[in-house]
Amino acid sequence: MKIALMDSGIGLLPAAAAVRRLRPDADLLLSNDPDGMPWGPRTPEDLAERAVAVALAAAEHRPQALIVACNTATVHALPAIRAALEPDIAVIGTVPAIKPAAAAGGKVAIWATPATTGSAYQRGLIRDFADGAEVTEVPCPGLADAVEHADPEAVDRAVAAAAALTPRDVRTVVLGCTHYELVEERIRAALDARGRTGLPPLVFHGSADAVAAQALRRVGARPAPDADPTGSLSVLLSGRPGPLPATALGYAEGRLLAAVASAR
Repeated sequence: MKIALMDSGIGLLPAAAAVRRLRPDADLLLSNDPDGMPWGPRTPEDLAERAVAVALAAAEHRPQALIVACNTATVHALPAIRAALEPDIAVIGTVPAIKPAAAAGGKVAIWATPATTGSAYQRGLIRDFADGAEVTEVPCPGLADAVEHADPEAVDRAVAAAAALTPRDVRTVVLGCTHYELVEERIRAALDARGRTGLPPLVFHGSADAVAAQALRRVGARPAPDADPTGSLSVLLSGRPGPLPATALGYAEGRLLAAVASAR
């Protein structure tokens, strides 16, 4: 079984690690785009063109499924990627986990990139899946770039700025960018530091576990976390075979992928 994941950079790590935990025997292919990143500032048409190219590069290696592990690419390029690859390859997009967050009750904060915050796309998700919930949209300028470059000081500055915009009494935080899942504990610490006396612990909702499980369902596979860790790891850098980016090793998810690959 081979599952591919794509993003402009290392935002695909949480979903890749989730697949690895569910199926240590699955071959993983990480297809990212260092030549074209970041995707966020690009026009929708340009972004879609880059994303389709990254998807086609992955498709040449004949995976059974491709996870579009990027919220922005899912918004602007998912239909084009599906048109290019399906039905031969199952394509799974990444959507912020607004529905389960709202279902839990209480106030909800959605942390997302400035381009996504307040967008018609995100407002539509809130309207469709969080009707009646008190939702605060929190823009996080610079956070994805800081995570991408594994710059802890820049991460802390961006997290602190976003935390200051987040109501103290939120119950649930939706991580609306795949990069943010790599620094969930830093986000939790910043929000806790603002004072939450008498409030229950924050609940975070990312997308990695859900898209990993959906990818297995789409290929007709079941979770087998105790399977032998025989799965390989391959990386494409704007279509060229290459190593796992060094910045990936700054995160537990990247170290997990590297350790399993080295043990084979």
